[in-house]
Amino acid sequence: MNDALLIRIADALDRLAPPPAACADLTTSPAYMWDGHAIQAVDAFTPVDYDLLTGIDAQKSALLENSRRLAAGHAAHDVLLWGARGTGKSAAVASVVGRLQREGQDIALLQCATDALASLPALFALLRGTDRPFILFLDDLGFDEGVGDARTLRSLLQGGTAARPAHVRLYVTSNRRHIVPRHLSEQDDPINPRDVVDDRMALSDRFGLSLGFHALDQDAYVAIVSGYAAKLGVAFDPLEAIQWSTQRGSRSGRVAWQYVVELAGRHGLTV
Repeated sequence: MNDALLIRIADALDRLAPPPAACADLTTSPAYMWDGHAIQAVDAFTPVDYDLLTGIDAQKSALLENSRRLAAGHAAHDVLLWGARGTGKSAAVASVVGRLQREGQDIALLQCATDALASLPALFALLRGTDRPFILFLDDLGFDEGVGDARTLRSLLQGGTAARPAHVRLYVTSNRRHIVPRHLSEQDDPINPRDVVDDRMALSDRFGLSLGFHALDQDAYVAIVSGYAAKLGVAFDPLEAIQWSTQRGSRSGRVAWQYVVELAGRHGLTV
């Protein structure tokens, strides 16, 4: 095969290959998405109003203060938000960013798919091209028995050669307090059970701020419904709201919002 033919084949392959994805302007949008290959702008960023998040005052206050430090260029922690499903972990992250942006702070949210962890060094390389503070958001993170990805994330958080830039902090939500599952059998390790425990806790220990979100009691749940309903200007029956949560087997901010969506639909409203 001669050189001319090889060049023609290479040119044909170049024409067939898709062009590299363009990186969004990192200075203009309130939020972004990283799919493992490119950063896409999210201009329609409409988080829940910070003041509407009820029953998690201590958690959202700590999160707001940490994020305000990051926006100001001061020392700030990576954050782990852990706890029961539907208790406002993800909503708190977005609402804090929205609150700071309304205050005039130049900070952005960048959500990364949890199956794209291996691409984070490439993302960090792109983010080093800007001084804008970023909250890198990993939602609903959890690892199964294998801990390879967990160790990769540990090195990116602290001590690795491809660690995150100084103006970027990771905010991670998980249903597990230590992200990696733990078992009673850890104590049966024949060599050193403490080593097993330490290895499984090493990732969660990398987060300087760890915030727990817990299941709501009935009064807190009804208070959340009341806040959402007042925002939409609709009346509600507390007993019906409680029945709604009972049917779903959960009292949470998510269930409260779903009930209010039902109310809005009955009244012909949009949310």
